[in-house]
Amino acid sequence: MEIIDFHAHIYPEKIAENAVKGIGSFYSIKIDCSGTAQDLINKGEESGVNRFLVQSVATVPHQVKSINKFIADECEKHKSFIGFGTLHPELEAPQEDIEEIISYGLHGIKLHPDTQHFNMDDPKMFPIYDMIQGRLPVLMHCGDYRYTYSHPKRLKRVLENFPKLTVIAAHFGGWSLWDLALEYLLDMNCYVDTSSSVMFLGKTRAKELIRLYGADRVVFGTDYPMWSARESIDEILSLGLNDDELEKIFAGNALRIIGER
Repeated sequence: MEIIDFHAHIYPEKIAENAVKGIGSFYSIKIDCSGTAQDLINKGEESGVNRFLVQSVATVPHQVKSINKFIADECEKHKSFIGFGTLHPELEAPQEDIEEIISYGLHGIKLHPDTQHFNMDDPKMFPIYDMIQGRLPVLMHCGDYRYTYSHPKRLKRVLENFPKLTVIAAHFGGWSLWDLALEYLLDMNCYVDTSSSVMFLGKTRAKELIRLYGADRVVFGTDYPMWSARESIDEILSLGLNDDELEKIFAGNALRIIGER
């Protein structure tokens, strides 16, 4: 079975160690992965992952260009990579960066409202959503009991205002707010990913959420370097899903999002 990890963060080797420490501190967890492209590939291939969606987040506007160039270069070096660029709400000319992302051959955009400190339904984001709807999908971090930036009710407002925007709502639509995410997003036009969720939800609730959203809307992701491919794959395989559901979650939906199916 083809497996695509549709949620992986990578960093240049010279900053990877500090970046991983920062993530561990932000979420108060111990991280064993290094955060480099090669480590992602090694751990993924050992576990049967065929392709990886790689991305990183710009916490300040001036990082956008360097991050997008880094992701594009890594995709050029590693043909198993699917690259997503990044944007920032304080960019003076986001259209230029959007066009550059497209020119690099990147397949979408990653946004993280909690670390980029913006409400995802802030009207200042609307021009960006308008420019990318119908052109680039968005992998959006969603949910955190400590903040309201990425609350699923905000994503619902975005989706209502931009019906052509393709969004993958990370962490089953709302990390640590899974039931609220279901309340706001169940009937909305978006995908959800499985990253950083099953180990907290438990097998019964994770399977229930997949069936409620429908396997057509769920994509597999590890949230590397927070978790490795092996443990994330085993979590999904342990849920007792049928082969059709597994194919959609592990690869089929991802291929449809990036236009390869």
